Amino acid sequence: MESTLHDLGQLLLKAIPTVFLLLVVHFYLKRMFFGPMADVLAKRRAATEGQRESAEATRGRAAEQLASIEAQLLQAREAIYQEQEEARRGWIGDQGTQLDAARQQAHELIHQSDQLLAAEAVGAKSQLAGTADDLADQIAQTLLKRTAA
Repeated sequence: MESTLHDLGQLLLKAIPTVFLLLVVHFYLKRMFFGPMADVLAKRRAATEGQRESAEATRGRAAEQLASIEAQLLQAREAIYQEQEEARRGWIGDQGTQLDAARQQAHELIHQSDQLLAAEAVGAKSQLAGTADDLADQIAQTLLKRTAA
């Protein structure tokens, strides 16, 4: 067993330079390769995060502008609807005024026609009365002439 331990000790003694060399290579690579690579990756990550934050800020501004534009569009539509409603009310008022004027004119025409018809009726009655008297006289004379003959 002692020889095994002795051989093991000899083996460890021979491994010390290799371990030392591995440690030197490890620290050399860490300082010369992995350190700059970590710095580059950190800068890249920072740039990427900066771009993401910038994109999020731009997206937020775009959303605000979109909301503002939609609000303005809604206000414009409401204004247009109000103008259309006012125009419609004006047209309805004009139409009502024209309708009232047409009714008034129709009433005046009916009244004039009634007056004209009443005047014609009075004229026709007086003419018929005159004609009736003449006819009565003629009938009376005809009857008197027959009775006398």
